[in-house]
Amino acid sequence: MTGGLESSEYDEPIVASSSDGGVMFVLENAQLEAAKVGKNYELLNCDDHANFLRRHNKDPALFRPDICHQARAALLAILDSPLNKAGKLKALYVHTAKNVLIQINPQVRLPRTFRRFCGLLVQLLQKLSIRATNGPDKLLKVVKGPVTKYFPPGSHRIGFSHSSKTLVSMHDWVLRPELAEGPLVFVVGAFAHGKIDDSYVDEYISISQFPLSAAYALGRITNALEQKWSII
Repeated sequence: MTGGLESSEYDEPIVASSSDGGVMFVLENAQLEAAKVGKNYELLNCDDHANFLRRHNKDPALFRPDICHQARAALLAILDSPLNKAGKLKALYVHTAKNVLIQINPQVRLPRTFRRFCGLLVQLLQKLSIRATNGPDKLLKVVKGPVTKYFPPGSHRIGFSHSSKTLVSMHDWVLRPELAEGPLVFVVGAFAHGKIDDSYVDEYISISQFPLSAAYALGRITNALEQKWSII
C-alpha cells in the first residue's frame, strides 16, 4: 500500500495500552528535511543540493544521502520483521532533526525504491498525513510531540549507544525478569554522528563492540525479541 494523500492538521495517534506488552521503536534525530528547490519540493541531500544548502547556511555534511538510505533501511528492518508480522510492534515513530514527529502505521508497506521513498516523505512533510489508497487508514502522519506522551505507563525506555559502558548480548538482555511486564520502547539514533536525546531514556546499552548502522542494530533487536517470544 503506497497510500494516497490527505491534507490535515496534526492528528492525535492512539496510545498503546500498557496491557498489550509488545514493543515500540523511536528513530531519533533523523536528518529528513524537505524544501522547495526551484519549482519542486525535494528531500534535501548534499549531492543534489550542495549550493542550496550553502545559500541557506546549512551544513552539507548533515545532509549526506546515505543518511536517508540508512533511515529507509532502518524502517524496513522493523516493518519487514517477523516481530511486526506477529503483531508485536505496537508503534513506530521517527523524530527528525527539525523536531517533526512522524507516526508510522505498522501495517504500511513502504516503497522499495529509494526515489519513491524520498517522494513519499516529501509528500508527508507537505501534507502531514498519507492515507491508504484502498481504505480510510492513515499510514503515515505527523503528530504533536513530545513522543513521550504516547508511551504507555510502565514502559521500559532503552537507548542504544556505542559509547555506552554497558555492553550486552541482546539475546540475553531481553530475558531480564524486570522486562517481563510492560511494553518496551527502543530508541535508536537515525544519524551518522551524534547522540540521542537522553532526557526520556531509562538506560543506555551497547550491543556490539563495533559501531553499527541503525538497520543492523534494529535487526539484532528484533531477532532477539523474536526468539524471546518464540516467533519463527
